[in-house]
Amino acid sequence: MAMTIGAEGRIDLGEHGIDADGRVHVHPSTSVLYTHTLRRNEGRLAEGGPLVVDTGRHTGRSPKDKFLVREPGSEDRVWWGTVNQELNEEQFEGLRDKVTSFLEHQDLYVIDSFAGADPAHRLGVRLITYSPWHALFAKTLFIEPTDEELEDFEPGALILHAPVVEAETEEDGTRSATFVVLHLSRSEIVIGGTFYAGEIKKSIFTLMNDRLPLEGVLPMHCSANVGEEDDVAIFFGLSGTGKTTLSADPSRHLIGDDEHGWSDNGVFNFEGGCYAKVIRLSPEAEPEIYKTTQSFGTVLENVIIDERGVLDLDDDSKTENTRAAYKLEQIANALPTKRAGHPSSVVFLTADAFGILPPIARLSREQAKFYFLSGFTAKLAGTEIGVTEPQPTFSACFGAPFLTQPPAVYAHMLGERLDRHGATVWLVNTGWTGGPFGEGERMPIAATRALLYAALSGGLAGAEFRTDELFGFEVPTAVPGVDSSLLDPRSTWHDAEAYDRKARELAQMFRDNFEQFVADAGADVAAAGPRV
Repeated sequence: MAMTIGAEGRIDLGEHGIDADGRVHVHPSTSVLYTHTLRRNEGRLAEGGPLVVDTGRHTGRSPKDKFLVREPGSEDRVWWGTVNQELNEEQFEGLRDKVTSFLEHQDLYVIDSFAGADPAHRLGVRLITYSPWHALFAKTLFIEPTDEELEDFEPGALILHAPVVEAETEEDGTRSATFVVLHLSRSEIVIGGTFYAGEIKKSIFTLMNDRLPLEGVLPMHCSANVGEEDDVAIFFGLSGTGKTTLSADPSRHLIGDDEHGWSDNGVFNFEGGCYAKVIRLSPEAEPEIYKTTQSFGTVLENVIIDERGVLDLDDDSKTENTRAAYKLEQIANALPTKRAGHPSSVVFLTADAFGILPPIARLSREQAKFYFLSGFTAKLAGTEIGVTEPQPTFSACFGAPFLTQPPAVYAHMLGERLDRHGATVWLVNTGWTGGPFGEGERMPIAATRALLYAALSGGLAGAEFRTDELFGFEVPTAVPGVDSSLLDPRSTWHDAEAYDRKARELAQMFRDNFEQFVADAGADVAAAGPRV
């Protein structure tokens, strides 16, 4: 195979790099090569600091442009519908040919890495791209192999990444020029029409969500940390609920901030890095994460930087979804092994913009399944055109866009693990109190940290709890260091009757949303929801 390495360390596969059947062959030793030298307009390097890049029109994922290939090897287990849209194999091959035809004429970066810190369940990932900063992103977010592991590296998944290649909607069967297509049986992914780097990591997470249940491992959209007594906690949550912030607790060791598996041996991180939202990041409230935004090697997406190289993390003129990709080791208390034992605490994070849910509640096993399948948070007014008041968002298992199999598959796996290992489940509201968004105020982060400390340390084991009449979960009546009024959301509203009306409205939203899961989840789980 013809292959040359250019002066800047770029890999040129040459005309023979992609063979007749479209499969790419690269010697694994090339995977460690990437360059800090950027082509013009591909990014800006703040002097002595992070790499700042602009992702163009796509400043977030494009879930409506993600497709799974309908093929005999996987179609019977896929949760088909709005989340998992289908393309046929001929359409997939057409898009793959467009991407490989483009890549074979470029200088390429090839990154070999692992998804999964547990050797028994890890996936070898090969990314092929012409973009140096996306190569750096992949080296940052995935787990880097050792030199010895590279010698025998066998990719279990292949990502062909060509952001400038666009689909023809009528010809290729896509919704737009953007496409993220997964062939589950071949573990192949093709990406085009978007420069947003998060598509790379989330496509592999989607693949792990399909693969790991077949191995008896529960994949989870969660962060995780471990205390000095080896007490493991996992934090499920959608974007903006505090998953990254609350797991980066200086008194505990960080396992990871976003994607994990729960196997018979315990919890393990899928990644070698973190991908955190940094809009209005505070050096006082989040010092560990803030420090990474100033560090060399961090990739900052869509963060505003002036001509002097000064970052403005408060500037949302490009997007609210500004991001930092950094190595896990940049967090001082990160756990090097990225693995720990079985969780003793499971936390569901929700940013309730209605101001109804308490700051913390203890869930029964059936309630845990109910709220896990519900995956509730809320969109805020002003975040999207036409949104004039908080709107509920229900994302099954706190990560519906990444599920390939029906949500009940993951819920049953979670329930089985909770029963086997005796973990306590908590619902934590990081959203609003004293009224809805626009009237109330955001839950104080100091109070949330104090509540979590009490829950994770066992400080609530002997506390007094009240049962919420509408939602049925248990709420502590007093927690040291926390204003007791916060624990009773109704008392924080100026108009108690307005609270009651909104609470009944939210409860009905939960019941209505859960109708889709009743047949698979069972009557006991359905009955564990709000008592409307």
